[in-house]
Formats: sequence, structure tokens, C-alpha cells
Amino acid sequence: MPKKIAAGNWKMNGLVSDLTEVLEIDGAIDGLDCTTIICLPATLIYAADGDPRKRVEIGGQHCHPSPSGAHTGDVSAEMLAEAGAAYVITGHSERRADHRETDADIRAQTEAAWRAGLTAILCIGETLEQREAGRTLDVLGAQLNGSLPEGATPENAIVAYEPVWAIGTGKVASPDQVAEVHDALRAQVGPEMSLLYGGSVRANNAAELFALANVDGALVGGASLKAADFVPIVEALARS
Repeated sequence: MPKKIAAGNWKMNGLVSDLTEVLEIDGAIDGLDCTTIICLPATLIYAADGDPRKRVEIGGQHCHPSPSGAHTGDVSAEMLAEAGAAYVITGHSERRADHRETDADIRAQTEAAWRAGLTAILCIGETLEQREAGRTLDVLGAQLNGSLPEGATPENAIVAYEPVWAIGTGKVASPDQVAEVHDALRAQVGPEMSLLYGGSVRANNAAELFALANVDGALVGGASLKAADFVPIVEALARS
């Protein structure tokens, strides 16, 4: 069975003082049967690793394919691992759009994550234009084929479907839309890899999403910044 996973992506938010939210999440999820991850800005990973956490695991949001070199401003997977991360997001739509990262770039980053012993949370997603053109499954299949390296296992990779048109907009794909995509992804990645939905997940829609077959959890953006918003999502996943 795939693992149930609730992953939060803080994006470019948070200072050390905000890590109290991580500790509050950690205390609130005691006894819940699911994996909880917070992917922090690189500046916070070392500080978070020093906190007395017992349950919340820490991830990064991006890694450079190379272990070191003349790449000003970039962070390697090895640096993330040394700072205390166990996971890293690769292929997020904001990286694909803002930094023009291609499937080949993301494949290289995912391989780098594995090299450093990190589990990659690989994101794929379609734009509104692609969905309206009826190309959703073709686009996602091509992204997954191009971004996920050979050797992917349930231990080193998690796949997150994030419809680009639903990220940060308040829009959520309908249950039928999510089910169609996740069923197709399940056929592509096999029965054990965790499949997450990421697209404006909130406490008020989490239970409905987690009730769908082949939705094993969520990649949560803004609602992961505060324990009061994120913990109910984790609780809904644990109950599913």
C-alpha cells in the first residue's frame, strides 16, 4: 500500500521565529498514522533540524543537479541533506515557469536528490490552456516520463499532481478530474508509489479529496504555513 503523506511547501516564506509553527504541528499530530513533511526555505532547514521534533520530517524546495561548483545562489542536494533535509521538491510548476526548468532539468535534479539520499517529491501539472484543449493526460504522461528517472521506487520518489490553474487561486479540480488523473498516474507508476494532490488544498476540501481512490495525500502550499490550517488537513488524511 502507498504511504499516506501530507507535505507542506512553505515556498519563499518564513523566518526562524516561524519555526514555532512546525513544532506546533509536530505536537498536534502525535498518534496520527501518516507521514508529515514540511519543505522549508533552505535558510531554515538547519535550524528546524535542531528543534526537538519527533514526527514532522523536513524537506527542501529545490536542488541543483551538481554536488558543488560555480553556481551562485544555488543549493546542492548534498547541502540540503547535511542541513537535515530528508526530502526535496523537484519540478514544481513555479520552478518550471519562473526558471524555465525543463523535464530534463528536473530529471537531473531528481537524480541528484537520490545521489544525496533524499526522497524526491516530483511535481507535474497542466495549465488551464492544456486542460481546455483536452491534453491533460498526454501532458502529464509526457512530464512524468521526461522527469522521473529510471530506478524510481516508492522509497525514493513521491509524485505530486498539481494542476497549475488551481495553485494559489482558490480553485480546486473537481473530484472527477482528480480521480481521472490519479487513476492514470497509478497505472503509470505502479501500485505502491504515493500520489499526492496539490492545488489549493484546505481543511474544508481535504476529506473529499482523500476519499478518492489513488489519492494518497496532498502537497499543500499556503495552508501549511500555520499549524491551525495544516493540522486539520493531516487529521483528515489520517482518518481516510
